[in-house]
Amino acid sequence: MTGRGGDALNGIGFGTWAWGNQLLWGYDAERDDRLLEETFRQALASGLGLIDTADSYGTGRLNGRSEQLLGRFAARLPATRRADLCIATKLAPFPWRLGRRGLDQALQASRQRLQGHLRRVQLHWSTARYAPWQEVQLLDGLADRVLDGSISEIGVSNIGPKRLAWMQQRLAERGVPLRSVQVQYSLLSPGDAKVDALRQLCRESGIEVLAYSPLAFGVLTMPPEGERRSRTVLQRQLIARLQPASRSLRAGVAAIAGQRGVSMAQVALNWCRAQGTTPIPGLRTPDQARDVAGALQWSLTSAELDQLTVARQQCTVRTPSNPFQSA
Repeated sequence: MTGRGGDALNGIGFGTWAWGNQLLWGYDAERDDRLLEETFRQALASGLGLIDTADSYGTGRLNGRSEQLLGRFAARLPATRRADLCIATKLAPFPWRLGRRGLDQALQASRQRLQGHLRRVQLHWSTARYAPWQEVQLLDGLADRVLDGSISEIGVSNIGPKRLAWMQQRLAERGVPLRSVQVQYSLLSPGDAKVDALRQLCRESGIEVLAYSPLAFGVLTMPPEGERRSRTVLQRQLIARLQPASRSLRAGVAAIAGQRGVSMAQVALNWCRAQGTTPIPGLRTPDQARDVAGALQWSLTSAELDQLTVARQQCTVRTPSNPFQSA
């Protein structure tokens, strides 16, 4: 598959934010855990091998549950299948995680929850706005762990183009490549100019851009006149804000989906891929995994991309910005 400029399209991974999250996603262990393992296996069978998680995923006492579930599910795979996994976790730069070794304990805890199945470690957000000195030390510490062989590769998340350029240079001076950067990106995401600059820098530097929330909390899968049941108050609030304003955009997504005989999710994901990003939609059911993987089988035309981009520009209400996003 090729993108608009003739470059090969990126793949698709999946995220696990909802695995253990009660506040936004209404997680329930008895109801969900067996289904989540089926989802995990179906995603791998469908070619979705990049899996994103974080040490802070989970609500309250369930903190770390996403990593625990992934570790459990991965351990049950044959050894040959485990070798193909790229599990990437994010470590949170909490205020008490200080100094060059401030993430060491968190890294060890994540490795234990994941039962050793960990390839990439990412800094979850930037502290540049409120404690830039902390971020410098934590980034240097992650570079140390790559150089001593403790971890294979590193990435960052919620980083803007200015901070990313600085990070890449600092790591390059030590011979440590920056593998990826995560940013909120979808047909409904905010901060277009900043994200465009970030994508350009990553394209020039060979850094993979991981697009999180590429379906805008599921809003981009909703038919223009459709309704969606929500498990939590926060979901209802998000949908109430985004649904009316995005109706025209979603009508465009639905029209392309209908013409192609695919889902709206596949259209939204392939828009992200055509922009040079690797979308990592959240998955909770095997059907979702099969559907998402279907987007790997086709690509949007230039005319379809233009149609979606115009509709996006006309949509004035966007998903909330991440408060930790740096410049």
